[in-house]
Amino acid sequence: MVGPYRGLFTGPGVKGFVLAGFFGRMPMSMLGIGVVLLVQGLTGSFAMAGAVSAVLSIAFAVAAPLSGRLADRFGQGRVILPFAVVNALALVALMLSAGLGLPGWTLYAAALVTGATSLSLGSMVRARWSHLHPGSAKLHTAFAFESVADEVIFVTGPALVTVLATAVNPYAGLTVALVAMLTGSVALALQRRTQPPVRPVRSAGGTPILIPGVALLSCVYLGLGAVFGSVDLITVAYADEHGVKGASGFLLAAFAGGSMVSGLWFGSRRWRISLRGRFVRALGVFVVGLLPIMFVGDVRVMAVTLFVAGLAISPTLITGFSLTERLVPPSLLTEGMAWISTSIGFGVAIGAWAGGRLTEMVGASGAYGFSVACAALAVVVGIGGSGLLRLPGAPSPAES
Repeated sequence: MVGPYRGLFTGPGVKGFVLAGFFGRMPMSMLGIGVVLLVQGLTGSFAMAGAVSAVLSIAFAVAAPLSGRLADRFGQGRVILPFAVVNALALVALMLSAGLGLPGWTLYAAALVTGATSLSLGSMVRARWSHLHPGSAKLHTAFAFESVADEVIFVTGPALVTVLATAVNPYAGLTVALVAMLTGSVALALQRRTQPPVRPVRSAGGTPILIPGVALLSCVYLGLGAVFGSVDLITVAYADEHGVKGASGFLLAAFAGGSMVSGLWFGSRRWRISLRGRFVRALGVFVVGLLPIMFVGDVRVMAVTLFVAGLAISPTLITGFSLTERLVPPSLLTEGMAWISTSIGFGVAIGAWAGGRLTEMVGASGAYGFSVACAALAVVVGIGGSGLLRLPGAPSPAES
């Protein structure tokens, strides 16, 4: 299973941008639950915690395509550094606002700026892989590796931030996230050799979201993002209801762990099924695997259930990014990747807000029904519009 990955890292500068991208995007798994733990711990309200987290996610979702377009127009190195500095200052302001008991609007304002300046480094790293291996079999393996890296982040990040926030102090987890973001972002910005070249845009005002296939993928990932956002928040409440709030990070790590294992396997295979076929099958498996979480009453059983449910996440993300790479022109590649992240971000915001409200209304087990409904809606949209994902210029059926 590991064999196909060995040849990915032999090129000049590859190991450097992979490591930098890994550390730089650690906050994507830490900010959401870190903000929830901080705000809920200080205010006692899951609804307030979910709302602040939702503001952060919405701001990221709105701004990610813009930062992606700027990276395509001016180069990643010139965009990353200023965004990273402002992002760090905004996150510090968020923690200070919470710690000093300032009015609620200061939390929302700081969360707004933090989200708006959070770069989609995963999109930038995938754009570098696309530049190095355009249209080759190695690109499938590279995207699989990045999905596995994402899941490693989602396995370790929630557990780390939960332990730090509950055992050290509420600010420790977000502080570690800030340091990781700055370190990775600066390191990636300084690596100009592997960044995609700036290409002229062929049509003024063009944007990837106007491409029908990308628009469909964005709608599907909106639903999946709502699953991720709601499961994150509801699982914290679920653990709290069972008297083991500190275990919430490990439950979320199990969810991501299933995705990590499947991603490693998925990327090591050579597929005869088309990209479109792999995508819709993975969506179907995801909703089926998610169904049992509404009925589990034991924390240990829930960990296993979340692991199984997570097995379909990586295959869905890998095929989605591969389809996006094939659907958008090279001059809009980073922005195209960012639209996937932005859709997930919008979904996470909706999921965090709805999950917080529903948890306080019907409890955690009942609120999980929202997560399952969002997954089912994503499947309906994905299968119903799958014809838009055909790649007529594909060299083989496995890539169409």
